[in-house]
Amino acid sequence: MKKTFLSAIVALALIAAGCTQQKETIFNGKDLTNWNFVVENDAVPGENVYSVKDGVISIKGEPLGYMYTKKKYANYTLELEYRWAGEATNSGIFLLIEDPANPFPKGIECQLKAGQAGDFVLLNGSDMKEYKLPEGVTERPKFPVIAKQQPSSEKPTGEWNHVRITVQDGVVNVFINNVLQNTGTSTAREGYIGLQSEGKEIQFRNLTLTEQ
Repeated sequence: MKKTFLSAIVALALIAAGCTQQKETIFNGKDLTNWNFVVENDAVPGENVYSVKDGVISIKGEPLGYMYTKKKYANYTLELEYRWAGEATNSGIFLLIEDPANPFPKGIECQLKAGQAGDFVLLNGSDMKEYKLPEGVTERPKFPVIAKQQPSSEKPTGEWNHVRITVQDGVVNVFINNVLQNTGTSTAREGYIGLQSEGKEIQFRNLTLTEQ
């Protein structure tokens, strides 16, 4: 009787734990209805830069800009895959966007630039408590960087890379192909999520977001 009672308690606890997590479709695999577009100087319509085909988001890289979710998120796990369509150049995943300014938001960038995937870039006045001015530098750079912690774990150009990002009370952890590359604590606690257009074409697929 006691074992049955304890088993029931354990089962209820597991159910309760599961109820605290909620998966949300931020990309339906067909179109970008859940996203807004930013293009530098509004040079072209967003649809000319951001598109979907066969379940894959393609971002041209030029003009500069980003697409971002219509909803803000606070505590979550974001997973996705990305690859370069041709030349490996530059892009990023934007997190905790407070102000979707043009062409750079106020938010944290998880860098995807080739060779530097996992760096944090502090955009438009955003901040993380781990950032310290380099020795001998007295003026904050325009784009402060918190360098990744491990050697590059990126795959060769053309192959899909897996990214997992957790955000909990402003603490951001970034895993590139299952390697923990960076941890930082943002002063912001919630914000939009974005994918950047910069450089050359990049592709994204299998975006899932689980809210805590």
